[in-house]
Amino acid sequence: MKKFSLIIFLFFFTFCSLFAQDDFRKMAPKAGPAPKIELGKAEQFTLENGLKVLVVENHKLPRVSFSIFVDTPPFMEREFAGTASISGELLKTGANNLAKSEIDAAIDFLGATLITSANGVYGSSLKKHQDELLEIMQNVLLYPTFSEEEFKKIKRRTISNLLQSKDDGEAIAQSVGQVLRYGKEHPYGEIETEETIENITIEKCKEYYNFYFKPNISYLTIVGDITPKEAKFLATQYFGGWKKGNVDKANFETPNKPNETVVDFVNKNGAVQSVINITYPVNLKPGDPDAIKASLANRMFGGFFSSRMNSNLREDKGYTYGANSSLNSDPYVGSFSAGASVRNEVTDSAIVEILAEIKKITTKEITDKEFDLLKNVTIGAFARNLENPQTIARFSRNIMRYNLPADYYKTYLEKVSQVTKKDILEMAQKYITPENAHILVVGNKDEVADKLGVFAKNGQVNFYDNEGNPITNDGAEIPVDVTAETILADYITAIGGEDRLRKVKSVKTEMMANMGGMAIQMTSFNQAPNQMCMEVAMNGNTMQRVVFDGEKGQIVAMGQAQDMPEEMESEIKAAGQIFPELFYKETGVKADLSGIEKINSKNAYKMIIELPTGKKKTVFFDMQTSLKIREVKTQMGNTETMDFAEYTEIEGIKFPYSQTITGSMPMPLKLEVKNIEVNKPIDAAIFKLN
Repeated sequence: MKKFSLIIFLFFFTFCSLFAQDDFRKMAPKAGPAPKIELGKAEQFTLENGLKVLVVENHKLPRVSFSIFVDTPPFMEREFAGTASISGELLKTGANNLAKSEIDAAIDFLGATLITSANGVYGSSLKKHQDELLEIMQNVLLYPTFSEEEFKKIKRRTISNLLQSKDDGEAIAQSVGQVLRYGKEHPYGEIETEETIENITIEKCKEYYNFYFKPNISYLTIVGDITPKEAKFLATQYFGGWKKGNVDKANFETPNKPNETVVDFVNKNGAVQSVINITYPVNLKPGDPDAIKASLANRMFGGFFSSRMNSNLREDKGYTYGANSSLNSDPYVGSFSAGASVRNEVTDSAIVEILAEIKKITTKEITDKEFDLLKNVTIGAFARNLENPQTIARFSRNIMRYNLPADYYKTYLEKVSQVTKKDILEMAQKYITPENAHILVVGNKDEVADKLGVFAKNGQVNFYDNEGNPITNDGAEIPVDVTAETILADYITAIGGEDRLRKVKSVKTEMMANMGGMAIQMTSFNQAPNQMCMEVAMNGNTMQRVVFDGEKGQIVAMGQAQDMPEEMESEIKAAGQIFPELFYKETGVKADLSGIEKINSKNAYKMIIELPTGKKKTVFFDMQTSLKIREVKTQMGNTETMDFAEYTEIEGIKFPYSQTITGSMPMPLKLEVKNIEVNKPIDAAIFKLN
């Protein structure tokens, strides 16, 4: 069957200006001596319950902020991954005798800010409202009610976000990169999935809160128009009653780098871009003698706009809009990552260039010009951070949290000025090691994967799903007598048989969907040979209408009509029949059996469908049921995935009663069929263009 999703047109406007520059601006100035940094002093004290308090006075504005940071050690959530984040979000949905609506209204009335997370609570307001704000924060932190109703809402929203990220190459590369870098038996390698979120109960959230939210592993940072004396009084008044308790320390083996370069691939059918992520764990802790020098080495390699990697891939080659790298220290295990999003056809070339830049920065000192630029950029970035009083508070907390020297940040720029070109070379050699890395690529397997084995030490590409699980087909192989033609024939038989399908002249389908809490009614009309109409309504009012009269198409939105995009019109002309698979031969549509892939834990035949126009889409058929379970195509520059499920028989024909669309809209859209009418008369006016 042919179904058409909503088309959302996104318009982007870019404004560019060109400025002439004097010759003296074409060269970075020589780095001068390190400027002296005068950091505001943070007063420190500890309450009897173990809560460590930091106070940074800033009387420029009559504002004050309070941040409770719970320094939870890494721990495994396993089949309940996501419990901590949901628990943190739940805190402000009800506390003591206050409902979520009352908390929200109170914060709005004060003109304040209130944020809760898995690691605590943050609030800010005008000085005159600090007591009202602290009373709310106290209730939220110490007396959360864990509303069952709000818990269900958060779970639904979290799952919706996960569904959306399934079609986001960057999000997939980030999550699978975590799994590969740290392993699934380390807390940093755990990722949230639909299944783990579904497993979470409100009792698990209470367990997390009751076990980890303790003052003796927490920091209260107060910044703004306040004195240390007043801060101590308020901290004691509102948080002195917080009961302390024992919290287990983290005890995990430190993840190791791969013994050799490995190439990992996550397939994203229909993708026109590949996301490259070269990544591995590093042993680099905050305050390590290497930390500052290593950060400069990374910045030169890929840590700012004029870095070597970005200059090569973006400015010189035009492969990407941006390439970057990061080198992160961590008290347990740090990380290195480098990569970019590039066009399919230059994926292997981009990896070649990244590796070439790594070789350059690890074999030869950077130039004097680069060195001066690097120092100036680093000094400038640090100076800009100091404009925010919260930075001083964060620095002070880091000193306590990581046991850093008291003058660590005060002398930061002095340490930067002492770094030499030789230091940068040595740090690059020590921490940028592609010979012990995962080269992860998320992209179109058919167009990209075969080119990547050359980068692996063993010449092989390892395949994973978007949750970081190794891909296996359970030994499934394409039987010798199976072809694209036999799969299509089996599908036609599975949904009702050729004779019955050819007798269908019209189908009306009524569907419901939910988008951002709004109920949407969608009605599609299909009439042989290839007329179609899709109407989208809210509260009985038609918001959008997509119609094709057999020759021409039109889209009407908010009363304004415009011609259907040529790409979409051509597709309907070629394969807009009610059951297009019946007519592939006579309409010149080509079908090519590409292989077997796992789709939602099911082995499926993968087929490339090419229309006479040259446009292609990828279709998957369940190997057991022969039913179509997924279709992937590029529509108006977006890769759109439609999953089909819950096939239900109507007058001897099976129709999918559940259709989930991702990729063409900001969030996934799940369509649930409410009614289908087969061979009932359809008013000719339905297919008439305006």
